[in-house]
Amino acid sequence: MSAVAGPDGRLRCPWGATDDELYRDYHDTEWGQPLHGRNELYERLCLEAFQSGLAWITILRKRESFRSAFAGFDPERVARFGTADVERLMNDASIVRNRLKIDAAVNNARVIVELNDTDLDTLLWSFAPEPRPGRLTESSDVPASTSESKALAKELKRRGLRFVGPTTAYALMQATGMVDDHLSGCCVQVTNTDSDSRYRGR
Repeated sequence: MSAVAGPDGRLRCPWGATDDELYRDYHDTEWGQPLHGRNELYERLCLEAFQSGLAWITILRKRESFRSAFAGFDPERVARFGTADVERLMNDASIVRNRLKIDAAVNNARVIVELNDTDLDTLLWSFAPEPRPGRLTESSDVPASTSESKALAKELKRRGLRFVGPTTAYALMQATGMVDDHLSGCCVQVTNTDSDSRYRGR
């Protein structure tokens, strides 16, 4: 399916051409826009992992609750979570109560704060591919994973991060602007396209 008209008549990716304002605003203002910063990227890493097996709109509707439950997605604070915190999260009906995903979020925070040869921002963006010469035309053309997302997932696993397979890694790349998967004709323009070579080259 190609770009379609949303409720305001503007062409969007099919999933963003919705009456749900929260979903549409996410498509229009966040998805695919280059994102940097340790806390910001850790948040997206966590949310993409929690989304696995669920609809993304479910995660969006719980996003503020996730932020509150996970200390604003500050890895330094989440890394100090203990058994009592995990039980608190497991009893919090405002988030997704999946022990494996909660444990992964805490574990990943600990790995991130202990990185000593790089930082999360540089690590993730070093796997960003060169921009495509043009946007894809059909939703069916958008891959579920790529060689870059497979390499990123492999490196994150090597470093001890959990719940970040190639598909989740690619979803992270899409969400944070490492790739632009808005379809041809979509009204959204990616701003501040990151061409800084220090984020590429693997």
